Amino acid sequence: MELIRINKFLAQQGYASRREIDRLIEEGAIEVNGKIATQGEKVSTEDRIVIKGKLFSIKTPQKVYFLLNKPQKVLSSAKDDRGRALVTDFVDTNERIYPVGRLDYDTEGALILTNDGDIFNRVMHPKSEIYKRYFVNIKGEIKDKELSRLAKGIILEDGVTLPAKVKLLKREKGKSEISISIREGRNRQIRRMFKTLNYPVIYLKRERIGEIDLGDLEVGKYRKLTKTEIDYLKKL
Repeated sequence: MELIRINKFLAQQGYASRREIDRLIEEGAIEVNGKIATQGEKVSTEDRIVIKGKLFSIKTPQKVYFLLNKPQKVLSSAKDDRGRALVTDFVDTNERIYPVGRLDYDTEGALILTNDGDIFNRVMHPKSEIYKRYFVNIKGEIKDKELSRLAKGIILEDGVTLPAKVKLLKREKGKSEISISIREGRNRQIRRMFKTLNYPVIYLKRERIGEIDLGDLEVGKYRKLTKTEIDYLKKL
């Protein structure tokens, strides 16, 4: 049960703007559970709200689940005070959704968006140990011993990374392509891992989150998660 400030709650329910709701609160025209509402008071879908003497019919949000192929130069957030493009801009829904975890601003690929708080907590909890698979294009011809270091763990400024699943896809003059799966979510972790080995990342894409695969979904496009995928997330 998520508690939200009453002006924001009613605005999301489509009653009026936050400013108009604040005005009604000042006038004592809104009651919550039989008491006059106050500015900043928090409510939920379980509260009884009366506006101007009439019971307000609260809409229960429909739970929705999407997979977005996030483009580069897009922020993994539902809001930004600098006016940058947001992942939520790419999904057409009337529900208030948010990204499950983050992808770096310059990284593209698989990102789940939902309004289901339980799913968010399950995916983000350390005990879930969900592997996320990435395709990485780096500058330089990486050595086998350095691939082994990536798999065993790299020492970063915030500690040693957990063991990873690493596979060399291509190694040619001046660059290498690697598939790497990790079960952590540190800030810019993969870029920092390769930087520590002196291999700058040229291109980075997340291809898979646990059993949910990006497949041939185009950059900037999204799809609904299948029932099987949703059930998988609920069992984590």
